[in-house]
Amino acid sequence: MDFELRILGSSSATPSANRHHTAQLLTIDNQLHLIDCGEGTQMQLMLYKIKHQRISNIYISHLHGDHYFGLAGLLSTMHLQGRQQPLHLFGPPGLSEILSLQLKYSGTNLCYKLVFHELDTSIYRKIYEDKKITVHTLPMEHRIPCCGFLFREKPKPRPLIKENLPGFLTPPQLVRLKWGEDIRDEQGQVLVRNAVVTLEPKRSRSYAYCADSRYKPDLLPFLKGVDLLYHEATFTDDLRERAHYTFHSTARQAAEMATAAEVRHLLLGHFSVRYKDLTPLLEEAKEVFAKTDLATEGSIFCVQE
Repeated sequence: MDFELRILGSSSATPSANRHHTAQLLTIDNQLHLIDCGEGTQMQLMLYKIKHQRISNIYISHLHGDHYFGLAGLLSTMHLQGRQQPLHLFGPPGLSEILSLQLKYSGTNLCYKLVFHELDTSIYRKIYEDKKITVHTLPMEHRIPCCGFLFREKPKPRPLIKENLPGFLTPPQLVRLKWGEDIRDEQGQVLVRNAVVTLEPKRSRSYAYCADSRYKPDLLPFLKGVDLLYHEATFTDDLRERAHYTFHSTARQAAEMATAAEVRHLLLGHFSVRYKDLTPLLEEAKEVFAKTDLATEGSIFCVQE
């Protein structure tokens, strides 16, 4: 099953010639989740040959323009191209009002159902669940209400060892074995021991998106051991005071968070346009956390089972 993150945009408030506003696409088992939707996102989707009609959920972290100014255009294009399936939109208070006004005064009546889920950005809470994953909000510390998102796969079934299975098992009993149960008779005696007929399940994967925020150590319990952590790194650490004043983080602080949370892989993003060359940010983070990469346009990061 796929678990793949593609970076569409990596710039902070002002875009540059080669860096777009924040947007990411997380693919989990062929389901597409768009995380933030800065200006130009639909152009990036076309550049990388991603069919935006396949996007099922969109998550907006906060209402600074570099994180959502591309949303109205994307929704309009989906409408013009005849989208039929519902689209779920998760965002902070005010987003629904903004979109309603844009659609009202453009005379647009969407041909598909837009299901809006208003978020409480101040708490850790489950906002989405299907058969395979859950999504939770991560409360950020920014100038306006802002949250990140934590994507986790649910526990996976144990593979059956077919040659070890006795022939008398029923389909419901096979399902119970896949989920770790022993099979017992009416008297409670074990007929089939799970450990003999199953293998260990594949690992459940996770991705944490930490949007615009000051360094926030109280997030660590939620981030513990995640496979892939994206953390904003607007500045290098010589501008730590400016980062704090503007409610942002430095590359070193992102690496400190990754180290403390014992994550597997750190991605840096949301770069200030003052950095034409991003090498200083990467080197600064790598001094603290070696497994660090830049989340730059077109990059793909796959998490293996």
